[in-house]
Amino acid sequence: MPSGVGASGWQGDALVYRVPEGCHTAGVTPFAGADGAEVDYAALRELVEFQLAGGVAGILAVGTTGESPTVTWAEHTRIIAETAGIVGGRACTIAGTGSNSTAESTESTRHAVRNGVNAVLLVEPYYNGPSSIEIRREYMAPLAREFADVQVIPYVIPGRTGTQLLPEDLALLAEECPNVRCVKEATGNPDNMRRTRRLCGPEFQIFSGDDGITASMMADEAIGACGVISVMSNVAPAAVSRLTRALLDGDAVEADRLSAALRPLFDIVTVKTQEESAYGPRACKARNPLPVKTLMRVLGMPVGPVRRPLGKMTERGLQVVLDAARAVWAANPEILQPIGDAFGVDIERRLSESEYWQDLCYHD
Repeated sequence: MPSGVGASGWQGDALVYRVPEGCHTAGVTPFAGADGAEVDYAALRELVEFQLAGGVAGILAVGTTGESPTVTWAEHTRIIAETAGIVGGRACTIAGTGSNSTAESTESTRHAVRNGVNAVLLVEPYYNGPSSIEIRREYMAPLAREFADVQVIPYVIPGRTGTQLLPEDLALLAEECPNVRCVKEATGNPDNMRRTRRLCGPEFQIFSGDDGITASMMADEAIGACGVISVMSNVAPAAVSRLTRALLDGDAVEADRLSAALRPLFDIVTVKTQEESAYGPRACKARNPLPVKTLMRVLGMPVGPVRRPLGKMTERGLQVVLDAARAVWAANPEILQPIGDAFGVDIERRLSESEYWQDLCYHD
């Protein structure tokens, strides 16, 4: 493996860009129209500028939070290009170019690299579910070799993909490819994370893929995470950035304070409720990005709807989101006030008056 990282941000003899530590926002994709038929590129600029003003280390364009499954490839390419152009070197730009087709991912990565991104995020191949060995040999390694000048970040999230790149194959991949020097870790399994650290070495970067356990991943010396690719920093970029900085600086008091303040938001990345029906109760899980995008709409951020087959939250689910936002606003209004300042909205009013959310849930 390459040894050492210079002040330039390039790593070892291979001159591989090093993804900066801290908070990277997994950006939402703003849509226009009742069914989200069009990408709202003017709103995208506003949202990216809001993130940069909040001091994030980087922005991920068109990951799962950006609704990558339902944007067209033409939209996908343009969103990445627009994001990279807006960021313009002020932060790291990561492009979500993963797929369950190596050929498709290769073409997407080629477009992203042409548009000047610093890194690409490759989600594990979903549904067709190759083995860990196949993921390494037939997907990650070919892409990393072809695009040797950008950082390639494997995204390990078996709960979504139904497969997993195991730490052993990640370590082999890192040995073979100098531009694989970090991972987005969303297994929720501390033992897997510790094995990744042990096998991949002390300089390998582990980014949390779960807002709610970022602090524990960064504080655990056997994991040594260096930051997060965050969902809720869409709403609170400055606060999540301060949290990761406190953890990196070893400021336990400030980290604990911010962790507690942000906990209500972190707890609604996914919202689970029990819903009644004429045939009995059934579990309902509103998964990312539905809760965060619903919250952003409540707060007056220009994100528009999600795209089908995602739809709306239930009334109970929406209430969970509202309760979380109200708890943060009551105890730590400075976390949400930047939204009011940036988008010219009254946070108190939007959290109090039903006109702002009555159409954001199902009523049956």
